[in-house]
Amino acid sequence: MNMTIQQNPFAEVPTNSGITEAATNFIETVTFAQIPDQALKIGIRCLLDGLGLYVAGSKHETASILAEMALDQGGSADALLLGANNVKVPSAIAARVLGTAGHAHDWDDSQVSVDPDHVYGLLTHPTIPPLTAALVMAQQLGPVSGKDFMLAFLTGFEVESKISEWMYSQHYKRGFHTSGTVGTFGAFAAAAKLLKLDGDKLRHGFGLAASFAAGIRCNFGTMTKPLHVGRASENGVTAALLAAKGFSADKQALDGPWGFFAVHGGGLTMQKTLLEGFGKPWSIVTPGVSIKPFPCGVLTHPTIDLMIKLVVANDIRPDDIESVTIYAGSNILNPIRYPIAKNHLEAKFSLQAVLSMVALSRQAGKLEFEDSFVQSAAMQAMQSRMKTQFDPEIEAQGFDKMRSTIKIVLTNGTTLSGDADDRYRGGPNYPLTDDEVKDKVRVCSQGTLTPSNLQALIENAESVLDLTDAGILARLIQAG
Repeated sequence: MNMTIQQNPFAEVPTNSGITEAATNFIETVTFAQIPDQALKIGIRCLLDGLGLYVAGSKHETASILAEMALDQGGSADALLLGANNVKVPSAIAARVLGTAGHAHDWDDSQVSVDPDHVYGLLTHPTIPPLTAALVMAQQLGPVSGKDFMLAFLTGFEVESKISEWMYSQHYKRGFHTSGTVGTFGAFAAAAKLLKLDGDKLRHGFGLAASFAAGIRCNFGTMTKPLHVGRASENGVTAALLAAKGFSADKQALDGPWGFFAVHGGGLTMQKTLLEGFGKPWSIVTPGVSIKPFPCGVLTHPTIDLMIKLVVANDIRPDDIESVTIYAGSNILNPIRYPIAKNHLEAKFSLQAVLSMVALSRQAGKLEFEDSFVQSAAMQAMQSRMKTQFDPEIEAQGFDKMRSTIKIVLTNGTTLSGDADDRYRGGPNYPLTDDEVKDKVRVCSQGTLTPSNLQALIENAESVLDLTDAGILARLIQAG
């Protein structure tokens, strides 16, 4: 439902707004039978995508450093440490490494919103925090059935998405990274569901999660950005485990003038909470989720697709390009902020970098985001031929869609231009096919999983509802 929300940066959230209580009641009472078939279908796609991303991130420097640190720390053998064969560590530590690996390539799915108040694409990456929490807790508590596992994952997905949807977009505009902040609640809800927390233990858990939530956007383009998601996963699990042991916190931490919504976002859209509610509808279905085709910030994706279209349709070779200008609004130009990317992390937030990849390779895939490619002389030179420009006409159209225009000037004097398609690839209106999702998992697994292990991972993910022990998924993402 579309509606215009009037924002007041100093608005207080009513103490009796009831959001914490509604979230508590949803986690405590929701059953597998209440999950719509479409939510399960999309959820299994997100599961498969997320498992592939863990594999892709298992050898990333961020995950490797964290795994080394986890080995030094030691502790109880609760859950497998990603990238360390059969070594097990405490669940929260395993979640830190796993969640970071899942976001290491910035390839995980994105929450969708049709609310004109929200800056499109700047909500949360909903899958990795609750999936991580469900995966580590399934090992600690196991065996956990595939149905219980999916119930926990989708419960966390729903709680995280609704909190993100109901909060003012000021949260992101102020500089918070939603996947790091709100992702904490997704991980907490998933862990709490498997721990069977209820009543005050759930309320205390929300209070803990609200105080743990953190992550700021200045770290985009650095190793700390994926750590935001790793910490959200770790902190959500920690909040659930502490609450299970009776650790206390405020029991209305989402509500009131000092609660999460007020402190982090200046308030919440009470109109929407009254119209929607948790599971009404399930956010994974409506408005939906975007599974990314490219390993970079989603705000670049429509522009990448447009560049591919222009380069291929006109058979443009790298030496043909004199200059490229990308016109966009502040919703894209502010966060996608590196004019010339010096490494793969910066390239994920650089229009010049991703379009240079297309100009050189006609794609922007996993290989193009390696440092060896980004730092090559050809890439550095191509980026220098490109620039971004703020477009007031695009800005005036609002932030509900990711709009951009590309103008290419060729060395022979020819000018080519085009506008990005509103139906960006990967979104609910133009989703990746099931085969494309599996192909993405195959690309993510190259050089890490053997063909037989990869096939076993895909088959077990697709038949997750039939599993008697979902913990097998954690074993299947280990190298081999």
